[in-house]
Amino acid sequence: MTRRPADPNLHSAALALTRIGTGIALLGSAIALYNRATVRRLPDIAAPALEPITVCVPARNEATRLPALIADLRAQVGVPRLRVLILDDASTDDTRAAAIGAIAGDERFMVLRNEFEPDPGWTGKAAACARLADLVDAPVLIFLDADVRLAPKALASAAAEFHRRDVALLSPWPRQRAGSAVEALVQPLLCWSWASTLPISVANRSTRPSTAVACGQFLVFDTSAYRAVGGHRAVAASPTEDLDIARELRRNGFHTALVAAGHLADTRMYCGAAELEAGYTRWLWSAYGGSASAGATVGAIATLGYWLPPLATAAGRGAIRRAGLLGYSAAVAARLLSRSTETGGPVTATDILAALAHPLSIGAYSALWARSRYAHRHGTLRWKNRSFTP
Repeated sequence: MTRRPADPNLHSAALALTRIGTGIALLGSAIALYNRATVRRLPDIAAPALEPITVCVPARNEATRLPALIADLRAQVGVPRLRVLILDDASTDDTRAAAIGAIAGDERFMVLRNEFEPDPGWTGKAAACARLADLVDAPVLIFLDADVRLAPKALASAAAEFHRRDVALLSPWPRQRAGSAVEALVQPLLCWSWASTLPISVANRSTRPSTAVACGQFLVFDTSAYRAVGGHRAVAASPTEDLDIARELRRNGFHTALVAAGHLADTRMYCGAAELEAGYTRWLWSAYGGSASAGATVGAIATLGYWLPPLATAAGRGAIRRAGLLGYSAAVAARLLSRSTETGGPVTATDILAALAHPLSIGAYSALWARSRYAHRHGTLRWKNRSFTP
């Protein structure tokens, strides 16, 4: 029995599409390599920050995580004029008691309690941050999430880099930790999404809102600039208030910058598959300006760049397979380079396995985006036992 010859037109189309996908992956790996070489990390050694610094920690249902952050804050060195404000945001667990116990009478700390749900047009996070910021009289304002962990010199280093950059907002990107296979598959996409698409050293010199990158887990503000743009009131309804406040600063002519925190700050943003799914469902609908068509376009590009090459590697022949292998290899390299940019060190075996599974990561992200769009359309968004209806 003889095999029917392949349709030359179909073969040419498949080869062309695979080469386009490989080109996308190669471009991503080139940008990731550039960022690995140029993205600045928080310095290990910094002079003491002599000016007053106030750290604000919004916390809702964080009884298990908050004590560890408080311990890290109490252990900070080089910040002699540190003040910490913690808001228990209508928690339904023992967040306030856990915070007071961890503070152990340290007079630099103050715990507040909010008993009410946010006003219409506000997300809980923005409302909590705004209330805390109203109490700040220091020139440097730092927001930290309860799941962040800090090395003893993290705040002094962040303050030094903030002043060196002379910006309105510095965003030290915390190293993302994973405690499950699902987290390892999805969480590195946060860093990869900018590290493989945007030359950060160029973006840091720009005031274009579209090139801003920020991570709300660790934000260092010039307090006067923060208030000049309205602070969190300017992004009251945003599910991605960190990115939107950076854009608002840039629209008003202020500079913002992203740096890698490296080993000085890390976080486990979500614990397990259920929390990860709920967390991404809460906000992912708003990606790409909340536009379904823009999201579909990004999905098509991701399919070309990160699904087609590995499929061609597995099922193609000859030139198609070779092109696919090149594209798949480039995607894996970009993923590893991005991870190394984030951590500031060598990649681990887990990082390598997750990078090899990059097509599955893209698939998981697409599914989460679709789920988030559905939940937003049907008004079923929830986070931490609170309806989320921006």
